[in-house]
Amino acid sequence: MALNFNKYATEGNTFLKDYSKEMNMANDPDKAGRIFTAIMHALRDIIPTEESLQFISQLPMFLKAVYVNGWAIKKNKPKVKNMTEFLDLVRSHDYPAATNDFEYDNEVAERYVDTTFIYLRKYVSLGEMEDLRDSLPKDLKSMIYLNMMF
Repeated sequence: MALNFNKYATEGNTFLKDYSKEMNMANDPDKAGRIFTAIMHALRDIIPTEESLQFISQLPMFLKAVYVNGWAIKKNKPKVKNMTEFLDLVRSHDYPAATNDFEYDNEVAERYVDTTFIYLRKYVSLGEMEDLRDSLPKDLKSMIYLNMMF
């Protein structure tokens, strides 16, 4: 299999442009990219490694790269029990831009998370989204469940 890095770059740029529009950040794709990356990195921190691997198997190469960039698999996952704690974890992955990107407003941050998971349905099957949901702590399941059917 020949690697076509130009194709991945083109697909990645198209994704970022479309995702930025979806996030109402068409004029700031860098911010949208930071937010997407922070959400994906926080997700991988709290779900089991096996579930991460199943999840990313459905992602296109350019999104796999975002997900695994800087990944250090840890046995001890952060104890995230609710949306507020998840949003804090997301912000920690966006440091030092978190204040600018999320405004430390949980409503804004939660809307970004919701939009991101809705957008990921373009790439990830309903069954895998259900598996991902099942691997989340009880009070975070709604993060995917509410958005799964879109």
